[in-house]
Amino acid sequence: MKTMEREKRWAIVALASVPLIMTLGNSMLIPILPVMEEKISISKLQSSYIITVYSIVAIICIPIAGYLSDRFGRKVIIVPALIIAGIGGLIAGIAAWKMENPFTFIIIGRILQGIGASGAMPIVFPLIGDMFNKEEASATLGVIETSNTVGKVLSPILGAALTAVIWFLPFLAIPFFCAISLLLIIFLIKKKEEKEEEKITFAIYWEKVKKTFQAHKKWLIAIFIIGAILMFILFGFLFYLSSLLEDDFHIKGVKKGLLLAIPLLALSIASYITGKKIGNDIVKMKWIIFIGTVISGASVTVLSLERHFIYVIIIFLVCGAGIGIALPCLDALITNSLEKNVLGAITSIYSAMRFIGVAAGPPIIAILMKKTLISIVILFTCLAIITAILAFVCIKPEKKSI
Repeated sequence: MKTMEREKRWAIVALASVPLIMTLGNSMLIPILPVMEEKISISKLQSSYIITVYSIVAIICIPIAGYLSDRFGRKVIIVPALIIAGIGGLIAGIAAWKMENPFTFIIIGRILQGIGASGAMPIVFPLIGDMFNKEEASATLGVIETSNTVGKVLSPILGAALTAVIWFLPFLAIPFFCAISLLLIIFLIKKKEEKEEEKITFAIYWEKVKKTFQAHKKWLIAIFIIGAILMFILFGFLFYLSSLLEDDFHIKGVKKGLLLAIPLLALSIASYITGKKIGNDIVKMKWIIFIGTVISGASVTVLSLERHFIYVIIIFLVCGAGIGIALPCLDALITNSLEKNVLGAITSIYSAMRFIGVAAGPPIIAILMKKTLISIVILFTCLAIITAILAFVCIKPEKKSI
């Protein structure tokens, strides 16, 4: 029994390494963009492609990876995905280091990273559903969301620190981090713990996915939309705060990263505690999602009252905590409520929706920042109200199994 418990704890460490590494591999590059514009003579629009192309490729490939994981197994997909992501970082890093005009090869490297990301982080959710019972899965999902957020906390600090040494070093750090996660997955995730399913054709599989979606479409669509909106608010707010610190208060580099880390740390702690407490209680999950979205919405409504960075960080801290308590509940509702043989496909759609929120937040907020702050407040508030309504109306906890 003790050996089994020890194996499970190490398996959680291995699983948690994937979102941590994938988040670092993307967000860590943000501090490099202004430097890259100068070093390789590209425009701000071109530098934005380095972030955007990663998300677009991941969104396209995630459903494919979800099907393949249901068909052939989770570990079979995660291992090559991490290798591809590492190769992508290596190509981008060597191009930045050795080539005079490396932009095209950097984009190719980022495309490979996006492909790798599509088969890594999204597959962790159904793998947890395969390996753990429902109560353990809820707690583990809280750890996964915490790890994901810790990646966001560390990214601006680590990215700024590596860039200060050699400007392209964040690219070369990606294969190193991927190798660590790869070894953890290979040696600590036992293939026998994954449930073996009967191999079926794509046509039969697609019918099963459609039937599952039809049976649960009301609450599934609600969760997809809530996940996308929460990521939009989080990354949009993060972009706003980052720009405010740099443009208005001239706070840059590691110091800016540390300030950005404060509210993200609150999100991490909230996710971890929520995952530990929710168990398999669907009623509790619904109300935590509702309360979390209300907290986030209430915090952003007062954003325009004061522009001082300490005030904005406190607002973001409260908003982040609200998002942090909601995310593990969204994950658990999907993972604990659906058949395992279609879980990869459904969680892949959910992950793709979250990626859409991540990709859309910064550019839309950048456009609104050229207008008035009140337009940002109105947008965030309206989106938070939508999520609260969806949680209240569409998630029906009175049913034994959603």
